[in-house]
Amino acid sequence: YHRNTGRPPAHPNQTMGYAENFLYMLDAGLDPNHRPNPRLAKALDVMFLLHAEHEMNCSTAAARHLASSGVDVYSAVAGAVGALYGPLHGGANEAVLKMLARIGNKEAIPAFLKRVKDKKEKMFGFGHRVYKNFDPRANVIREVAEEVFRLVGRDPLIDVAVELEKAARQDEYFVQRKLYPNVDFYSGLVYRALGFPPEFFTVLFAVPRAAGYLAHWRESLTDPDAKIARPQQVYQGEWLRSYPALAARPPASSDSMWHVQVSNASRRRLAGGSSSGKEFRPSGGTASGGGGRTSSFAHPPRDVGLGPAFSSGVVPGDATGGVDKLFHAR
Repeated sequence: YHRNTGRPPAHPNQTMGYAENFLYMLDAGLDPNHRPNPRLAKALDVMFLLHAEHEMNCSTAAARHLASSGVDVYSAVAGAVGALYGPLHGGANEAVLKMLARIGNKEAIPAFLKRVKDKKEKMFGFGHRVYKNFDPRANVIREVAEEVFRLVGRDPLIDVAVELEKAARQDEYFVQRKLYPNVDFYSGLVYRALGFPPEFFTVLFAVPRAAGYLAHWRESLTDPDAKIARPQQVYQGEWLRSYPALAARPPASSDSMWHVQVSNASRRRLAGGSSSGKEFRPSGGTASGGGGRTSSFAHPPRDVGLGPAFSSGVVPGDATGGVDKLFHAR
């Protein structure tokens, strides 16, 4: 965060509580006498408390699964954070913000709900695997949001969120399916109002949830019946089928691949090449590094257009093309 903002970090202040010190370390780098607003510190403290632990969710289950093999606590928590990073888990509050921004205003809500019911849109921040009536945390966070907005200014998207919640709770389609706002519906608005960029939302989720991860990890160490996790898998596929020869099988490159936008990191990597083999000189002159050496490439940089690709930069056929050649060469 400090690298992005260009401000020096502040040393922790031991006289403050956890949430207040968290805000202090963000903003006191240029002014050691800075003191966070106590009401904002209280709001962040409530957010952290609501996210600290929530039984056997996806990331907590990952932590316990890893801990069951006897790994160190750092590996168990790192695996849990990896699960938390997913957009269906810890990244859901960022998805809510993007959804509200797409809706734009209260007048567009009926059309949006119609697209949701027609399976043309996905509504984030509604529904929960545990709470089938209403997520009690959502009410608390909504009150926190109003408190934060009174201090730092009102986010216009909160009006869209409130109206969307009201419309959905009066719509029989969502009522019958028990789709009510969950903890992610308002939390993104609170964190954005507090000045955190969306890419840090998962970090703000992980900071308090680490307490829950560590509690489960510690509990697993003292459980006398603890065994390595081995979930049962029930095969429900085809029972008997013929075994076709390799030559009769369709090429692996014909398999469909998920179309995901190419990331900027992939574009950077694909714009390069290999440092061995036949020399490749970019157009417009030679590529020279330190000492006057010329960089050589085994192949020219590939086109990095907007075609279908994995976010890692793999285009259809890349991952399986070598396998096809290996099989057909035999």
